[in-house]
Amino acid sequence: MVAPIVERFSAWSPNFIAVETMSGLTCEMMRQMPSRYASSLSRFCYDTSSATTAAGLNVFEATALIEERLADGQTENASDRRRNALLFLAAGEPGSALVQWLYLPQSERSAQDGLTEALVGELEGRREQQSEISLIAAPIAVRSGLQRLWSVDAQDFYAGATDWEAYGAALNAAWDNPASQQRAEDREALYSLLAEPGAFLQMYQASNSPEFAALAYESDWGAALAEQSQGQYGRRYVAYWETRNLRMVANMREVLGRSPGSRMLAIVGESHKAYYEAYLAQMRDVELIDVLPILEE
Repeated sequence: MVAPIVERFSAWSPNFIAVETMSGLTCEMMRQMPSRYASSLSRFCYDTSSATTAAGLNVFEATALIEERLADGQTENASDRRRNALLFLAAGEPGSALVQWLYLPQSERSAQDGLTEALVGELEGRREQQSEISLIAAPIAVRSGLQRLWSVDAQDFYAGATDWEAYGAALNAAWDNPASQQRAEDREALYSLLAEPGAFLQMYQASNSPEFAALAYESDWGAALAEQSQGQYGRRYVAYWETRNLRMVANMREVLGRSPGSRMLAIVGESHKAYYEAYLAQMRDVELIDVLPILEE
């Protein structure tokens, strides 16, 4: 099903691929204050403990070393790849570890160069996952000759003291609206066709359309801004969402600054797309490329 997606974006020849995962460095910062970030850490951050033990390096040390190795071109043989995969795991970047792993032929995917049997099992498990990282981002990276993915998600928003029960109730009430019902019906109609040839690509086209973005806003953030709870939970939710997307775009802009004029493929949940476009469109040296013509080729 994903083959047409992978083929089209590999042919577009990206220089960077940004994905909706938390960077190891951000997660390590958050670990310094578990009282604030415990929930986000458990949900969004990779547990580096096993890789740290195997590599003998913490997140900061592993990050510095893998960047140095890639800059020096240490990707030429199977031993380099296995070592790089370990370092990316220790750096809290399992998606990039998978990229290194996919370059290896099956016969070389073994517990050597510091990788333990358990870590090999984890990498093999990630290779078989049905996710945008394993099925789309990492294969495109390999086909494009890239060495890593770039984690740009930002789940380090702090909401302050919050009555989460009231917060959830207010948002659920706001989201109970005709636009949300229409989104659900549209999604169900697309999902019902997934067994047919080309339907997966059609789903991608629909979720990248301007019509989808408008309906998503009406059902979600627009409705949240209009809700009238005493705690103003809808407005607080939109503050979280806008802050998160601003930080995600800032992370992408930082990566683009490494090589002006390069191409970045940003793979993200469909609800982020319109926010990505709105914020990236404000950048002085960024040109947005419409994805729909690529999906329709």
